[in-house]
Amino acid sequence: MTRTVRFHELGGPEVLRLEDVETGEPGPGELLIRVEAIGLNRAEALFRGGRYIQPVKEFPARLGAEAAGVVEVAGPGVTGFATGERVSVVPAFSMNDYGVYAERAIVPAAAVVRRPDGLDAVGGAAVWMPYLTAYGALVEVGGMRAGDTVLLTAASSSVGLAAIQVAGRVGALPIATTRTRAKEARLRAAGAAEVIVTGEEDVTGRVLALTGGRGAEFVFDAVAGPGVLDLARAVAPGGTLIEYGALSGEVTPYPGFVLGMPALNMRTYTVHETTTDPERLRRAEAFVASGLRAGAFEPVVDRVFDLSEIVEAHRYLETGAQVGKIVVTVGR
Repeated sequence: MTRTVRFHELGGPEVLRLEDVETGEPGPGELLIRVEAIGLNRAEALFRGGRYIQPVKEFPARLGAEAAGVVEVAGPGVTGFATGERVSVVPAFSMNDYGVYAERAIVPAAAVVRRPDGLDAVGGAAVWMPYLTAYGALVEVGGMRAGDTVLLTAASSSVGLAAIQVAGRVGALPIATTRTRAKEARLRAAGAAEVIVTGEEDVTGRVLALTGGRGAEFVFDAVAGPGVLDLARAVAPGGTLIEYGALSGEVTPYPGFVLGMPALNMRTYTVHETTTDPERLRRAEAFVASGLRAGAFEPVVDRVFDLSEIVEAHRYLETGAQVGKIVVTVGR
């Protein structure tokens, strides 16, 4: 039996239960992983509360798509992974099918990457979703290059911090936004070239001033909602506004229909665009591993909880107070 987090109804963090569940054996194309650490993501809180892009299909339901651990058993047809090998699980599947909030978890082998040398379990659970999201959207899909400017909203999130480092790695200029000055110093220390405090400053005006009136080639937005109209005004002609989150919870207008807006491209992005495409994932894994080896990338971990504290960890996740990643350790 394996201690596993499940929930039997939709709701807040209090619906999460730690239960003993039979793990079973991995099937074709699957691996059984002994989980050492779990990376928490906002998608899990949305899934648990019934507000995710995929509804919960049946109860009891599991959670989690990002973890670090050790390979225990390879299922039929799986090659290239050795028993005892240190690996990470990346978000590449539906939580209706798999979940990693557990001491041991069966996952698709296609969602498993090798953990680079020198990266411990906590780092291995904190690095992949943020960096794969930032790299996949800005470099793989967007084509961000040296000399480009990228405006980052919700910049103190794990993805925002990763995007600052990814931009710096390719020679782009990262401009971070934050609601108050409380996180400004942390963002500058993380590598932001400039920080705009949205509660005090005009975002569009600052971006245009910082770019000589040109605007940003990329806006990487986690908030969405009505604010995209102001963000669109900060995009350089022919630039791209990428929506990867919806923190506002409000309807998002399409700026292209507003007269007087600069010519721009607008698209949504999810990390699954990278993680479910073998060639994109291969390139992304190489890019992230290279950044880790060079010391250009360092996942930021805000706070670590134990698996027995999963309810408290989810309560903290929902406060939005964190700078970086929340990680849950298993068996420590």
